[in-house]
Amino acid sequence: MGLIAEMLLILLVALFFVGHDKIPEIARSLGKATGEFKKAQNQTENEFKTPGEPLSEKDSKIHKLVIEMDKYIKNKKSEQLIEEISSKIRSNDTNQVKST
Repeated sequence: MGLIAEMLLILLVALFFVGHDKIPEIARSLGKATGEFKKAQNQTENEFKTPGEPLSEKDSKIHKLVIEMDKYIKNKKSEQLIEEISSKIRSNDTNQVKST
């Protein structure tokens, strides 16, 4: 059974179940959904292709601190990195209190 025959069979079954007046409405909805999907897909691809915004001086310092701490920084926002620095400082403070 060829592709055209399968498409014709699907069209006939759809016509039988939904009626001839609903077919154009379903086709429009399917077209809109396909367009929205492609739009979202293109936006996602563009986000991965374009480099991130240049780091400000503050963000650059934060990244350097985290790198010095041997932490993984890729795809993390400055807020996440600050939290990692804070937790490291808290854990160091706790270790110093225990050792004294």
